[in-house]
Amino acid sequence: MTRVTFISADGESRQEVDAPAGSVLLNVAQAAGQPLEGTCEGQMACSTCHVIVDAADFSRLPRATEEEEDMLDLAASATRTSRLSCQIVLDAALESLTVRIPPETYNMQGM
Repeated sequence: MTRVTFISADGESRQEVDAPAGSVLLNVAQAAGQPLEGTCEGQMACSTCHVIVDAADFSRLPRATEEEEDMLDLAASATRTSRLSCQIVLDAALESLTVRIPPETYNMQGM
């Protein structure tokens, strides 16, 4: 089980949820009511599931693929610790993960 903490874009609210190993972060976020659209349904064709991973947790995740990094280059408000939540599978060894919801998103499919 991984304890996932979602921080709102304005930093004012936090939500903690427990997610079983093997869960995809996007699905966990959507089930928790977080505002992550995931327009392409995990196909890495948009950046509407972009999250900003806490710096302390970022190095504990597997590295992003080149395809994910290319999509993050197009993401609004991207940072050095940005990831696509559809590409983060929660590992049994990952006890906790904190992510911030970015203040804006771009839907590249709609352009």
